[in-house]
Amino acid sequence: MNLQTRSAPQELDDASLASRVCAGDTAAFELLMRRYNQRLYRLARSMLRDAADAEEAVQDAYLAAYQSLGAFRGEASLATWLSRVVVNQCLARLRRQARRDNIVPMVAMGGPDEQEVPGMPADDKDTPDRALVRAELRAVLERKLDELPEAFRTVFVLRSVEELTVEETARTLNLPEATVRSRHFRARSMLRESLAQDIDLAERDVFSFAGDRCDRIVARVMEKLGK
Repeated sequence: MNLQTRSAPQELDDASLASRVCAGDTAAFELLMRRYNQRLYRLARSMLRDAADAEEAVQDAYLAAYQSLGAFRGEASLATWLSRVVVNQCLARLRRQARRDNIVPMVAMGGPDEQEVPGMPADDKDTPDRALVRAELRAVLERKLDELPEAFRTVFVLRSVEELTVEETARTLNLPEATVRSRHFRARSMLRESLAQDIDLAERDVFSFAGDRCDRIVARVMEKLGK
C-alpha cells in the first residue's frame, strides 16, 4: 500500500512520517525530504559557504538519518533532529577541511555536552525592474553573509531567513537562548552597517531553493538507497 492511498501526504505529521519511514515506506521518506529540504539546505549553506558542498552535506545527512530514524524519540521536533544531523555533517566537513588546510575552524558549534546525532517565488506585482533590484540585493546580502563569522551567519539564517524561534534555533545549534539573541542582534547590526535599510527587502530570499535543487537532492538520496 503506498503513501497516497492511506492518507493525504501533506496532512501527515512528523511522527507518522518517521514511523512510516522506519517501516520501509520510501514514499514517506521522499515526502519528509521535500518538507525539510529548504531549511536544511539553507542551514548547510550558511555553515559551508558553498552551494555544492551544502547539497552534499544535506544528502549525507539524509542517508544518516534514514539509517538512524528508529532512534528518534520525539523529544525534540523532527525538524530540529534533522537539523542537528546536518550541523554534525557540516562540522565534520569543516574539520576535514581544516585538517587539509592545516588551520583551525574559525568557530566551533555546540559544546562538550553536545548530543551525538547521526551523521522563493517572485511577487506577481513585481515589475521587471523591481525583480532585478531584488535579485541584485539578494546576491549582495548572500555575499555579506558569507563574510560573517560562522557563529553569527548560521544564527541569522535560522532566525531571519527560516524564521525559527529563539527556542528552536537554540535547540538546533545547542546554544543558550541568550546567545542566540545576542548573536542574531549582532549579525543584523553588522549587515545593516553595509546594507542599511535595504536588508529587510531581501533577507527572506537568501539562498533561494530552486525546484531543480530539491529534485536533485531527493533523486540522489533515493539512488544511493537503491530505491
